[in-house]
Amino acid sequence: MKLSCDEATKICDKNQYGEASLWDKIKLSFHLFLCKKCGMYSKQNTILTKCYNNHKDKEGRTEHCLSEIDKKHIEQEVKARI
Repeated sequence: MKLSCDEATKICDKNQYGEASLWDKIKLSFHLFLCKKCGMYSKQNTILTKCYNNHKDKEGRTEHCLSEIDKKHIEQEVKARI
């Protein structure tokens, strides 16, 4: 049941996306109890995932439009070329 740190990080990544099996989660929990570095990796991975999801949600709600100044500037350039 010994798990290397490399294997633990792979399972940790799979666990973040809900792809880890029950047995993988049990092995990972035991490894994280013994290995503080992998525990830190797991915490950081969770934080990064939350930050990404928060940013992704905010980007989806933000409208990406030109400002009125930019619109007028483009309109002037188009009229100048006609």
